[in-house]
Amino acid sequence: MKRAIFRKFIQLLVFALIINSVIFYIAASSMLLRNSRENMQFTLETLDHMFNYSGDLDSQVRRIGQVNAVHDSRLTIIDLEGNVAADTGVADTSAMDNHLEREEVQDAINGGTGDASRYSSTLGRNMLYVARKSADGNYVLRLAVPYAGLPEYLVMLLPAAFLSFVVALFGALMEAERFSASITRPLMEISREMLRDGGDYTEFNFQEYQYPEINVIAETTNQMSRNVREYLDQINREKQIRQEFFSNASHELKTPITSIQGYTELLESGIITDENQKADFLRRIKKEAANMTSLINDILMISRLEAREVEVALGDVRIAVVLDEVMESLKPVAAANEVLVNVDCEPCTVKANTQQMQELFSNLIGNAVKYNRPGGQVWVSVHREGEELVLRVKDNGVGIPKEAQGRVFERFYRVDKGRSRKQGGTGLGLSIVKHIVNFYKGTIKLTSEVDKGTEFVVRLPVAEAGREEDV
Repeated sequence: MKRAIFRKFIQLLVFALIINSVIFYIAASSMLLRNSRENMQFTLETLDHMFNYSGDLDSQVRRIGQVNAVHDSRLTIIDLEGNVAADTGVADTSAMDNHLEREEVQDAINGGTGDASRYSSTLGRNMLYVARKSADGNYVLRLAVPYAGLPEYLVMLLPAAFLSFVVALFGALMEAERFSASITRPLMEISREMLRDGGDYTEFNFQEYQYPEINVIAETTNQMSRNVREYLDQINREKQIRQEFFSNASHELKTPITSIQGYTELLESGIITDENQKADFLRRIKKEAANMTSLINDILMISRLEAREVEVALGDVRIAVVLDEVMESLKPVAAANEVLVNVDCEPCTVKANTQQMQELFSNLIGNAVKYNRPGGQVWVSVHREGEELVLRVKDNGVGIPKEAQGRVFERFYRVDKGRSRKQGGTGLGLSIVKHIVNFYKGTIKLTSEVDKGTEFVVRLPVAEAGREEDV
């Protein structure tokens, strides 16, 4: 990379120097040409004041020609008819061509001054002609000097241009080396930092660099490091949760299996002869089997919710109907626990999954009933608030200790383990609720105080399919 930056820098510099040299050459040659014209005009003005136009112009011009010969210039005096009156380069002017159609002469007659450059067949070279109308207005003075055009000035400027090019190139080489190093060195430092400690990307320490763009790279790398660290932490947490989940699931399944196995062995042994006791054992086996079925169903429900790739069928769900079905199934539990359930449900139909809505209502209301006190009450409220379905389940039961409130949504976590098992709970109900809420990108809020009660508020941004008419 350093070599590529260095090479590209030099290429751009050489290109810039060439362009600069061309522009400088054109500007300098134009300036020199303009200065030459101005100097020649000044010379003509001075000569104009020296001439006596009523005297012998030829002899006056020949005296000036002796000086002009040194400077390789030529002076010509032309009348307004275009006839040459005198010329420093020609003794007999009578044989010279009429100069009236010459560009510089025409411009001088009409405008006072004129200039032109062209090839002179008389002298056999390119000449620069500058003309000026005399002060008496009867003649045109014309001065001619050799003029090779831009190549002439190129020869003059070439040594200086070459020297400046060499100096600039040498300075550019050193600057290119410094510049490329200022870019590549921080990048190498970042690379070394990333490769240190056997590829540990969790901790980087970058300094403040000269260029903001490199600081962006460093900050992006730091952010990547933080993301990797968070990802690894998440993987470790999920691994731990998964291990705890399987351990707890195994434990929860082992208990009913052991009970079923023990009751079955007793029945098979023939030791139990009392029919009432046999019936009791069979009832216990059936209960434990039901507990296992419930546990397995809850585990499968959580697995489906966590596997987002599994397509969930959404349809028009009448919330009041679902709530009625849940309340009907909870009547025996509520009666057994001597708990009164108060329901306030706004009739509405939403786009959701029926089974998920049933699980959501059943677990929240069921927990409020099961873990209440005799004579307690539960208040259930379901309403639409804007684009959200809001479910509130409140009870005046035993409440949840503050230290346990942050864990109640964990799988297999029980506040009162003995009472939970007695009530037939799997320890997955609130975890299922949390997963359902997350599935719909909703929120759940818990408020509880020991001996005063608990309230769950669920907000689900579900699409409204329509509104039911009050029956």
